[in-house]
Amino acid sequence: MEQRHTETGKGKAIVIGAGLGGLAAAMRLGAKGWQVTVLDRLDRPGGRGSSITQGGHRFDLGPTIVTVPQGLRDLWSACGRDFDRDVSLVPMDPFYEIRFNDGETFTARQDDAAMQAEVARISPRDVPGYNRFLKDSEARYRFGYEDLGKRPMDRLWETIKVLPRFAALRADRSVYGHAAARVRDEHLRFALSFHPLFIGGDPFNVTSMYILVSHLEKAFGVHYAMGGVQAIAQAMARVVERQGGSVRLGVEVDELLLSQGRAAGVRLLDGEELSAEVVVSNADAGHTYDRLMRNHPRKRWTSAKLARSRWSMGLYVWYLGTKGTKAKWRDVGHHSILVGPRYRDHIRDIFLRGRLADDMSLYVHRPSVTDPSCAPDGDDTFYALAPVPHLGLDKATDWQAESEPFRAKMLKVLEDRLLPGLSDHITESLVFTPETFRDRYLSPYGSGFSIEPRILQSAWFRPHNRSEEVPGLYLAGAGTHPGAGVPGVIGSAEVLAQQVPDAPPRAAVPRPLPLAAE
Repeated sequence: MEQRHTETGKGKAIVIGAGLGGLAAAMRLGAKGWQVTVLDRLDRPGGRGSSITQGGHRFDLGPTIVTVPQGLRDLWSACGRDFDRDVSLVPMDPFYEIRFNDGETFTARQDDAAMQAEVARISPRDVPGYNRFLKDSEARYRFGYEDLGKRPMDRLWETIKVLPRFAALRADRSVYGHAAARVRDEHLRFALSFHPLFIGGDPFNVTSMYILVSHLEKAFGVHYAMGGVQAIAQAMARVVERQGGSVRLGVEVDELLLSQGRAAGVRLLDGEELSAEVVVSNADAGHTYDRLMRNHPRKRWTSAKLARSRWSMGLYVWYLGTKGTKAKWRDVGHHSILVGPRYRDHIRDIFLRGRLADDMSLYVHRPSVTDPSCAPDGDDTFYALAPVPHLGLDKATDWQAESEPFRAKMLKVLEDRLLPGLSDHITESLVFTPETFRDRYLSPYGSGFSIEPRILQSAWFRPHNRSEEVPGLYLAGAGTHPGAGVPGVIGSAEVLAQQVPDAPPRAAVPRPLPLAAE
């Protein structure tokens, strides 16, 4: 159904969603002369990278690390600005500690000698295989990240012509399968294969192209943004505004509007209509096509196709504040991973069986050891994250009833394995279940990272940055190319900006003031 518009959208662009991908897209379009309006239903920018402050504790809700700072610096540079003047990044050392159920540990660092020693300590015979794995990782980084990840993949030929390279790099093999082919020790196999979980992928089925994360860590390090990822989002919003754009919060887009077969603007839930020549959706790709385009025909991303797609797992996240613990638990750093008694079987429960298991593996974030601003003096701020089945796969779990029992199990794991006496110090508590992700972020099935990054759901097979459904519509964020994770969503804006033309000259906004004048 086409809509009539009384105001012109000439030279205007609308970005649906103020997540990192949407804000990056707004910055890129602002640099191309578009007058950009960003719309978001939350009360602050950042989307899944936003935060909630409760009882003096700032809870970073989603991503906690930056692995490729250069991607952010390039984004700021494209806007004539200096990222490091706006955001303070702190390198992590160590990156994280993995604690296995049998008492073994693995500490990840950037220093090559330290990593060689750590591998040799656990399994001396696996050092040569580990070094080979790192070379494999770099090769996939060069091809998958620097090449495919930085250019549009909306033409099937672009994928067909690189199939020989995919074959040579054994893209048919899973991440875990590749790790298992290089090292024999199961602790090391986990340490080299768990990374896809942080972009919503099953390590036993996601293509081995994603072992490139190991090279990202080695080459660029792991960083934390002071003030959390929320600080990055707020800095991005300021750049958009200094470009002459605007960020409107507390408003929700209900529908994409078309005119003469092209995207022409949006209608908000309250009925307000906004016109634009260019519309970028940073909403989940599934929500974009199933909800925002519900009144328009779709050739490829129909409701049936979206329902058949494989979605990333759900997340159960417990945010907690503790009193008087800053000097307690001295052996617990910024990032910890607690591995449960099962790996392959637990992953099957989450991704294939849709079963909420009794045991769990946890990622624990303790930003207060690095950033005092996230907790009152002497106190700590944590979040503990457990991957769980998404709502479409797990039709048996009633999260209203199961949330508290699951939190109690999580507390026991934390007290037994990482934070003894934790329950005596908790002063603040907040829980997100897959239902929260569905309702807060409008994520289909409450999935944590949109469409799962399997090989036949990547590159051309993924929703395109330039929509194949309607001209004038573009997509940014985790559900489109190149994928989830902070580098991926920032990269999605770089790719779509290659496909959006410069704004008409008469619509160009004044250039931002030089940095020295601010």
